Amino acid sequence: MIFIRLIVPLWCAICATSATAHEFWIEPERYQVPPSAQIVARLKNGEEFEGVNLSYFERRIARFDVVVGDTIRPVEARMGDNPALDVPGPVEGLVIVVHETTPSLLTYREWAKFQKFADHKDFPNIAARHADNRFPEPPFKERYTRHAKSLIAVGDAIGTDRALGLKTEFIALTNPYAPDFDGIMQVQVTLDGEVRADAQVEVFDRAPDNSVTITLHRTDESGIAAIPVTPGHDYLFDAVAIAPTPDADTDAVWDTYWAALTFAVPE
Repeated sequence: MIFIRLIVPLWCAICATSATAHEFWIEPERYQVPPSAQIVARLKNGEEFEGVNLSYFERRIARFDVVVGDTIRPVEARMGDNPALDVPGPVEGLVIVVHETTPSLLTYREWAKFQKFADHKDFPNIAARHADNRFPEPPFKERYTRHAKSLIAVGDAIGTDRALGLKTEFIALTNPYAPDFDGIMQVQVTLDGEVRADAQVEVFDRAPDNSVTITLHRTDESGIAAIPVTPGHDYLFDAVAIAPTPDADTDAVWDTYWAALTFAVPE
């Protein structure tokens, strides 16, 4: 009980900084593991593909699954587990880890900070939209949720990603672990099951020396982005959607939905 009382405030403090720390993702200890090996991954929150490890807290999780083929298995863990994911892997195949958070709130007390965030995530007309909706001047609140996937290769890594019903998600149209992978990672970005055309995709490319390169890309009219990737590198793809809060059960005025995808490219 003492342990729980200590770690819950720490988790809340970490979550309170997540809007300034930006991205949330799933980071496996190894993106490629032998057949039937243990799959271990951490939940991360940070910037530029570096961040803090987040422990398992059930009340902060809306969904946490391991997907292999047609089998979807909810993750079972204990309060405070870190790594949050530590489960036996399949004999072989492409494993897709799915994680969605429950909503969190952030208060903006200065318009400039909200505008900076909006510029970064490509919402250039946010001031006009804010005014058109008759939203208040600062302080006002944003409600945000995270929707992350990770691709892990077990053995031959045969398999494909698919739409898995996340609020917003990356769907990997190519398997980076496949023998015939051509070095172009194709992904489709969706929101509520609909494609996001002309959406910004921020790519974090981590080299073997841990240096990170950041590039911006856009989806086409079908919500698809084709992104060159490099053997031996790890990747985080990030895409954020924003919309006026549709319900009256919160005093937030904006909802943001953060999609993330992590994977590695074999050497």
